[in-house]
Amino acid sequence: AMAAAAAGAFSLREVLEAFRRCVTEQREVLLEPYLSGWRGLIRFLQSLGTVFSFISKDAVAKVSLLEGHCGGRQGQQYVSLQSMVRHELAAGPAALRARSDSGCRTVLRLHRALRWLQLFLEGLRSGDSRTSVLCADAYNASLAAYHPWVVRKAATVAFCALPSRDAFLEIMNVGPREEAVAMLGEAIPYIGDVYSITQELFAQHKLLDLP
Repeated sequence: AMAAAAAGAFSLREVLEAFRRCVTEQREVLLEPYLSGWRGLIRFLQSLGTVFSFISKDAVAKVSLLEGHCGGRQGQQYVSLQSMVRHELAAGPAALRARSDSGCRTVLRLHRALRWLQLFLEGLRSGDSRTSVLCADAYNASLAAYHPWVVRKAATVAFCALPSRDAFLEIMNVGPREEAVAMLGEAIPYIGDVYSITQELFAQHKLLDLP
């Protein structure tokens, strides 16, 4: 499995482990496993070909921006989402809104995309309609609101080219279909947990509409 991961192949198990490590007993979301989970999700998007490059390219840029914050001089302020929010808000809400490279703004972009992936994976797990429909439904319920019309139009066309549910479950790289479905069932609550803690944190500090 390690060889496949090293070669850049997607592994659902890796994503599951990362999101499982994300949330501490104090309900803090640790950034290191969060970014690790995202790197896995990006590999998932990339394994689907160019269909999702409009989302994966953006996610790659956002992840590396956050890695810069985590590895920078102020790295200890970026251990968790909570410490990041405290640190960046210390300069005042106006200063935070003015910064296009803030951790908060960057996480918010990833957070919106995570919702779409969560909904899409849920759809794949229950699998009661075509992947193109599942994906479009998930997109319309999440990311679409933040994308200009041109991008929405392109996305809708791209989704029509998606592989079948069986092909998706194979991409998960965890063996037989039933295993992939079972692991999705395990992974989705962890992703959902990270999503809802982030949502609450950002709502509490009025950060859900950072420009």
